[in-house]
Amino acid sequence: MARVNPNYSKLKAGYLFPEIGRRVRAYQVAHPEQKVIRMGIGDVVLPIPEAVRIAMHQAVDEVGTLSGFRGYGPDLGYDFLREAIAKEYVSRGAQVHADEIFVSDGSKCDTGNIQELFAFDATIALTDPVYPVYVDTNVMAGRTGELGDNGQYAGLEYLPMNAANGFVPPLPKTSPEVIYLCSPNNPTGTVMTRAELTEWVNYAQKNKSIILFDSAYEAYIQDPSLPRSIYEIPGARKVAIEFRSFSKTAGFTGIRCAYTVIPLELEGVGPDGAPVSMHALWNRRHGTKFNGVSYPVQRGAEAVFSPEGKEQVRAMVGYYLENARLMRNGLIEMGFEVFGGTNAPYIWLKTPQGVDSWAFFDKLLQSVQVVGTPGAGFGPSGEGYFRLSAFALRETVHEALSRMSTQFKKK
Repeated sequence: MARVNPNYSKLKAGYLFPEIGRRVRAYQVAHPEQKVIRMGIGDVVLPIPEAVRIAMHQAVDEVGTLSGFRGYGPDLGYDFLREAIAKEYVSRGAQVHADEIFVSDGSKCDTGNIQELFAFDATIALTDPVYPVYVDTNVMAGRTGELGDNGQYAGLEYLPMNAANGFVPPLPKTSPEVIYLCSPNNPTGTVMTRAELTEWVNYAQKNKSIILFDSAYEAYIQDPSLPRSIYEIPGARKVAIEFRSFSKTAGFTGIRCAYTVIPLELEGVGPDGAPVSMHALWNRRHGTKFNGVSYPVQRGAEAVFSPEGKEQVRAMVGYYLENARLMRNGLIEMGFEVFGGTNAPYIWLKTPQGVDSWAFFDKLLQSVQVVGTPGAGFGPSGEGYFRLSAFALRETVHEALSRMSTQFKKK
């Protein structure tokens, strides 16, 4: 009989979002007459921009002809998209070249798969609370011990974020080889300042660490003083890999397109102590395990960077940010302590005193039929907090706030 990977048995009973889905389905079966408002999973609701639709239609028509048909595309992505991405980086003051960009079908996949490039016993540091994929993929790979009673996996260094430190991760106490950072942060909705991110780059240089920087929500940063890419920070090209996505920027959650940037000068170290190009490793992994994103989707992604596409994306992002503003203000009026929601699409609120995050989830679901995400699902430091997503239609936001206001009134 075939043996299975024993590391999967270390994982919690279920990935966070399937567990949320299970509880919601059970409630709906028991209460079919109730309308449930979902503001938990960060899935978009607005249609993709018109410029994207036009470009994809044209690309589909193109591959419907003998002269325009395309089979397998380049593993790393078509040049037209990689060049458009690089041009956008340069326009914002970040030095990124087209041949350093790897087009993929999602940042979730890339942030999960990137750990394959590192040694089995590589030391890992990550923020807490944290996007669960960072943790779970390292558990699956066997890079951790068992889950402890404190909610932490042995072998990982957790960097606690809370209201006391402004949800800014403290520098590690050890010297980890790999560090996961996310800004705008999922789940807290907070954004690292230029000074804070500079401190991290300097730390990585000093300790010879590699930062895995998830900036999937960079389009939501409206404050020009805040960095949208780690490559805006001097020295970052030698210590950082950046992940970006079209999912929350241009509504591609169901279409699937993202990209990862690995600078040519970024190096790790081999078993013999010699430097190894991280770009070359990911190139080899990408070409072996991935067959590329479809041509019509990449043409649609390219259109995001056209003048019309940029205008339409700004409008889409603005819609969700207005939702976040309404939610933030409404929750504050109800007496909640609220974080995020200004340069990010997530609201991170403190649960009422004495109510843990899953109990608060159940209370919202059962009393007002509103679904959010329990903070405990993002790590032990997430306990006592709750995430709400601004990815909803405006009328849904108003209805959710109205329902919640019947249960929570400012004292």
